[in-house]
Amino acid sequence: MQSVSHYQTLGLERGCTQQQIREAYRRLVKQHHPDAKPGSSGANPEIKALNAAHEILSDPGRKRAYDRELDAASREAATGRGPRLSKNISKEVRLGIQDFVRGTAVKVEVNDPANAEGPESYRLELPAETAPGARFRIPRTGAFQGGFVELRVKALPGFRFQVRGSDIRCELRIDSRRALQGGIETMEGPAGGFLRVQIPPRVKRGEIIRVPNQGMPKPRGGRGDLLVRVTYRPEVRVSRTR
Repeated sequence: MQSVSHYQTLGLERGCTQQQIREAYRRLVKQHHPDAKPGSSGANPEIKALNAAHEILSDPGRKRAYDRELDAASREAATGRGPRLSKNISKEVRLGIQDFVRGTAVKVEVNDPANAEGPESYRLELPAETAPGARFRIPRTGAFQGGFVELRVKALPGFRFQVRGSDIRCELRIDSRRALQGGIETMEGPAGGFLRVQIPPRVKRGEIIRVPNQGMPKPRGGRGDLLVRVTYRPEVRVSRTR
């Protein structure tokens, strides 16, 4: 455990509420913000410590796990034993858009030099309609039983489709005739398959057309939207004059 606990970083006691955690974090971030310290430069260690403390304590599950680690560290200090071997590890996983919408399975391999039993191998089933940012905890086995592998899933940056929160952005190139008359354009969807996009007559270059429920899954259900930016090249004719 670190010499200064997350509670001490926020100036709080172990029995603090979630509201007290939020209020202390906001107050201290404002206090240590670079704008409040003219002439400061480079990374701000106070802000980093505050962010780390808030990330752990604002999540009830992670807060309970952290409290257990504090209790264990206190017991070990009282008995004169050394620090306990940490059993929990975390990893950020990048997946494609289709994986979030349709679901997928990933293999998780852990090569921990401290594990005398050798490499660990696990399988994670990612359900369909999983929102980016979701966390999964896989119980560890063997010598590290009681610990977890925590995975946080995020969307891979794509060439054509860009994820922005629960929405997905892309460009659709059409010809000038379609831009003038309007109509239906067919395009490949971000999760596979094809979508029909209604182009209004005399659409402007750069105009955004919103296709509902074709974005990323949301944490509380449903999906965001697909935001299609229309591009085209205006027709230019050149003829000889006399």
